[in-house]
Amino acid sequence: MRQRDPHPVAGQRPGTVRPGGRTARTRRSVLQAALTELVEVGYSSTGVEKIAIRAGVAPSTIYRRWGSLEGVVADAAQSVMEENLSVPDTGTLEGDLSTLTRAIVELFNTPPYRAWMDVLIGSALGHGPARDTFASSTLRTRAEIGAVIVERAVKRGEVPQDTDAAEVIRQAAAPLYYRLYISCEPVGEADTVRAAEVAATAARQGLLRKAV
Repeated sequence: MRQRDPHPVAGQRPGTVRPGGRTARTRRSVLQAALTELVEVGYSSTGVEKIAIRAGVAPSTIYRRWGSLEGVVADAAQSVMEENLSVPDTGTLEGDLSTLTRAIVELFNTPPYRAWMDVLIGSALGHGPARDTFASSTLRTRAEIGAVIVERAVKRGEVPQDTDAAEVIRQAAAPLYYRLYISCEPVGEADTVRAAEVAATAARQGLLRKAV
């Protein structure tokens, strides 16, 4: 997996802005400010104007680029996931899923990231825009990773061609989130391996096919 930046925001996405340019610096400042604001005051109390003050930019800059608070938060969320969850390529479905589940837990065990995810997930439970933001950013990133992992597994003949990639990722990640947020149990290496093994076995047996 990639080495993490100590700040929970990716510098930029390839091809979106000129590396090291003013646009890149502005984007990074705004996204970092958004994450800090979320952790300190929560989603419902976070606003574009507060983010702008913290980032040292005009609110109009944020509205012009992101359109709304939800746009800023979605970009920040996706940047964090893209920076820290890369697509593994171990040569087997089980190996790829094990690498991914381990990375998810490592991410959650890093205090700045855990604080941010706690706020976003907690807000999503009772706040429609926050829920939509979470679904459109973090979950989409994992779905994209899952699509690559499963496509490779199909080409290797490990799983049926109509295997549902999103469902494979759900089956691998769900036990981890249950421990992290429902039972509040510690999550160790054995748990990440078991979750990956169960999901891979179900996929190989054709239990995770796309719904007709």
